[in-house]
Amino acid sequence: MIKLTRFKSGNHEFVLNADLIETVEETPDTVITLTTGKKLIVEESMNEVVRRVMEYRRAINRNFR
Repeated sequence: MIKLTRFKSGNHEFVLNADLIETVEETPDTVITLTTGKKLIVEESMNEVVRRVMEYRRAINRNFR
């Protein structure tokens, strides 16, 4: 799970299951498309979303060693 901020919501954070992310694009806003087809617009940059997903996956893999 990764913590993100909804676009233009002040400081409204939410947690997203990173396994549901299908694509991330900047248009220029960061749009995350989920495997369900739902789209989310977030404050974080595309690079930041990718960094958080990678960090999440590394943390999971560390627990299996």
